[in-house]
Amino acid sequence: MNLGQEPVTFARGDRIAQLVVAPVSRVVWDEAESLDETTRGSGGFGSTGR
Repeated sequence: MNLGQEPVTFARGDRIAQLVVAPVSRVVWDEAESLDETTRGSGGFGSTGR
């Protein structure tokens, strides 16, 4: 992102860097043989029937 007032031009071979600082989540799965019925029904995640 160019936060300056002047345009910036990159040429082939210019060195630029990118970095995203973000947390890393570690997941521990809890596998189940079956699931209980829910109000969502067979529509799955996000299904409310509306």
